[in-house]
Amino acid sequence: MTKTATPQSSGGDVRLQGISKTYGSFTAVHPLDLTVPAGSFFALLGASGCGKTTTLRMIAGLEEPTTGTVELSGQDVTVLPPYKRQVNTVFQNYALFPHLDIYENVAFGLRRRGIKSVKKQVEEMLDLVQLGPMARRKPQQLSGGQQQRVAVARALINHPQVLLLDEPLGALDLKLRRQMQLELKRIQTEVGITFVHVTHDQEEAMTMADTVAVMNGGRVEQLGAPADLYENPATTFVANFLGTSNLIEAEVVEAGGEELLLKAGDAKLRLPAGRCSASARTGEKVLAGVRPEKVALKHTDDAGAITEGHNRLPGRIKDASFIGVSTQYVIEVPGLGELAVYEQNIERDGRLVPGAEIVLHWNPAHTFGLDAAQDIQAGADLDEEAA
Repeated sequence: MTKTATPQSSGGDVRLQGISKTYGSFTAVHPLDLTVPAGSFFALLGASGCGKTTTLRMIAGLEEPTTGTVELSGQDVTVLPPYKRQVNTVFQNYALFPHLDIYENVAFGLRRRGIKSVKKQVEEMLDLVQLGPMARRKPQQLSGGQQQRVAVARALINHPQVLLLDEPLGALDLKLRRQMQLELKRIQTEVGITFVHVTHDQEEAMTMADTVAVMNGGRVEQLGAPADLYENPATTFVANFLGTSNLIEAEVVEAGGEELLLKAGDAKLRLPAGRCSASARTGEKVLAGVRPEKVALKHTDDAGAITEGHNRLPGRIKDASFIGVSTQYVIEVPGLGELAVYEQNIERDGRLVPGAEIVLHWNPAHTFGLDAAQDIQAGADLDEEAA
């Protein structure tokens, strides 16, 4: 199989320093510093109104920052208009020209710059996005995913140092969106251009990006690799917004070693000291967190089989939802409220039905600790509309 020829473009880094945006008395983006490494796939993730699209538009030159500077590949472009920046943007609606076929849509940017011989570049770009055979079709003859790939090809053919993607998969159905997540990642890896991707979809950001900046209220709440953000959330917002977390109010009863001993209701829990982002002196409150898929259930009759040293809590099954790959349980724990448990459907215990008395248990190493002064519900019930 021959390797597809790809543009020799290389990505540029993006540096935002003290950048902010206000509209009258409303602050859309509080002053932030952000560096996007050259050649990386970077995601700005957050709910509607968090400031992610405004940040992207300031990189593109479509919004003028109230304060701060935008640098692309070491050049201060803060006051440059969009057409003088080495960036291109792909929007959610793709903005294809309906009267032009796919070939001419992709060739448009080159022709506009006065380039006469476009055939080789256009064909290479259509091969990259796997649309070569459809070159002479009109946009309305393509599926949503195919139109999205045309929009990416049209942007990439201009050899930008940075490609900005504003909710590019938002109009696609779930199955196609997942296919396109992998497709976009493949394209980014092949061309080596810096991608900055705005999305409200947590799975999308975690599937595609090397680095994710979780935004909330115009600020970056946490920045890091997807797995690190998921496993080690620094705030309740990140813990709740990236997937689901059980956050348990607890008191530190022993501190000083490699593990903290906590009292939660009538139970004792252990928490690795290195996984607690809060002050954790004896007598202080913390939130002990654990992801639902890290927790297992045992019927009370089998509680003796639980691994020695596991954290454990008694409870009663309130609800059970079979969703194919797993069963999602809601457990009522005396004094602590409701906790979620996701168990893979490998060897299902027929006794684990609503009303059953059970014991929750998990490896203490899977517990993380957060500052109890935070809102325990932050990020849990945000709408998922694009900003």
